[in-house]
Amino acid sequence: MTLPTPRFHPADASLAPRYSGVRTFARLPQVGLPHDDVDAAVVGVPFDTATSFRAGARFGPEAVRSASALLRPYHPPLDIDVFGTLSIVDGGDIDITPGNALRSTEQVDAALRPVIEAGIVPVVLGGDHSIVLGELRAHAAVHGPVAVVLLDAHADTWDEYYGERYFHGTPFRRAVEEGLIDTGRSLLAGMRGPLYAPEDLGVARDMGFEIIVGDELRTLSAAEYGARVRERVGDGPAYLSFDIDVLDPAFAPGTGTPEVAGLLPHEALGFLRSLAGMSFTGFDVVEVSPPYDGPGQVTALHAAAVAYEMLALTAVARRDAA
Repeated sequence: MTLPTPRFHPADASLAPRYSGVRTFARLPQVGLPHDDVDAAVVGVPFDTATSFRAGARFGPEAVRSASALLRPYHPPLDIDVFGTLSIVDGGDIDITPGNALRSTEQVDAALRPVIEAGIVPVVLGGDHSIVLGELRAHAAVHGPVAVVLLDAHADTWDEYYGERYFHGTPFRRAVEEGLIDTGRSLLAGMRGPLYAPEDLGVARDMGFEIIVGDELRTLSAAEYGARVRERVGDGPAYLSFDIDVLDPAFAPGTGTPEVAGLLPHEALGFLRSLAGMSFTGFDVVEVSPPYDGPGQVTALHAAAVAYEMLALTAVARRDAA
């Protein structure tokens, strides 16, 4: 079966320089959602007032879009023309309420649910990690409880911060309490750094999550990690979340809660590519805080590459299904 030519695709870089035009993700057209003839959409959620340390991720979507101007259609490692396989748009930013994480969660849910119902795969640019609760509400409303595949320096299953239950370190606990996640099919990987107590990761395991801590993850090949994920997730609906702080701060200094001794960029990209063939209902890449980034915007550059990998995974799944 020959896939149809996508209706939406990036501007032609041979006709206009990549640094020209409005800053959308990969120079894709900005289109209101939901919309016919769209397979996947990049959507921003500029919310960061549920952070516990460094703020600034409200500017993450803008920075990632700017860094994404260098992306090109063909993905050599996966042998896929991403923009030639999928009709992809930039869906703009979701309206949020600064200072109110619960209200913003409701806004994210309300905005994404019709997108998912239309069969569009969203790739969300954060924003702090609290936004994933709204995303998971939308995905579970359409698909039922989803498996979560997480790459993150933190499990984000704490109960509260400063007496607040809706924080960037609590979304997966709240999602479990709301019945949004199938924890028996979920795998959280990359956790490292000091904890408050020995029970912190034990609580996540007690919820049913499988945990691969950072030190163990660094010993796995990409193929071994991919096999672990596939065995755990199975055939049901799954969601992939990537916190940029899973990378070592040498490569991702612009983030809210940096932890030393993280993944190298090529390791993280290898882990993502090892999931080729899996079909995810949606993705996010979160916690990019441009005020703490370097002059070369290296954190935003890596986040743009991660989002591109997510679109490539979606393109491979579509091609294989066809």
